[in-house]
Order: sequence, then C-alpha cells, then structure tokens
Amino acid sequence: MDASTTADMARAADTGDERPVKPALWRGWRRRCPQCGTGPLMESYLKVRDHCPVCNEELHHQRADDGPAYLTILVVGHLMVPFFHFGFTIFRPDPMVLFSVLSIIAVAIGLYLLPRFKGLLVGVQWAKRMHGFAPPEQRQEQV
Repeated sequence: MDASTTADMARAADTGDERPVKPALWRGWRRRCPQCGTGPLMESYLKVRDHCPVCNEELHHQRADDGPAYLTILVVGHLMVPFFHFGFTIFRPDPMVLFSVLSIIAVAIGLYLLPRFKGLLVGVQWAKRMHGFAPPEQRQEQV
C-alpha cells in the first residue's frame, strides 16, 4: 500500500467521509489496525487492543461478539463435510481413526480462522463507522 492511500484513509477518518471497505477487510484479516495497516489489532489471541500503538486509532468500540465464532463454525463445517464424505467412501478407515483425524483438522482450521474473522469484523465495523467508530459529532446524532 502506498503513502497516498494511507493519507487518503487518514483524511477520511478525520472528515467523516466514507472509508474504503476492501483495505479495511484485508487489514482486519491480517490482524492489523484497519486505519493504518501497520499496528497490531490484537493484544492477545482474541482480545482487541483499546487503541492502535502506531496511529492511536481507538479500537475499543468494536462489537464483534459471537460473529467470528459463528463464521468459523460455518466455514469449518462446510469444509469438513466433503473431507468426511470422501474419506469415508474412498478409504473406509475405522470410524475412530476418521473421527480423530477430522477432529484434529477441524480444531486446527478453527483456531486459524477465529482471530482472522474477528479482525475482519472489526475492519467492517471501522469502515462502515459502526458502534462508535464514527466521528464524535456523528455519534451524538446517532443517539
């Protein structure tokens, strides 16, 4: 990302103009600050920082709640069904072997996707100015 795009995003953040959604989604997926793209979004595995240490954007407004868990279950479930079907019909393993292998794969995919989906949802909220990410003058109008 070049400096002009970062400057445009900072200007949009200050003036209340529309923020670009795609860069915010990508930055959230990478677990980076949706405004600057360089600061870490997460303080720990799933805890979002109160503010970005690089650009000082306030992030405590986010309300991801159960959305990341729902999306993770949805994606992992849809990925595991074909594995289960083809694994059972082609290889015919012992049911406990199939269950053990697919459980480990499902947990690994779920642990990989969960923080990324949380970052993605924080990026959407930031880009759409949801849940307190709007400038202070717009926040008072929304109440």
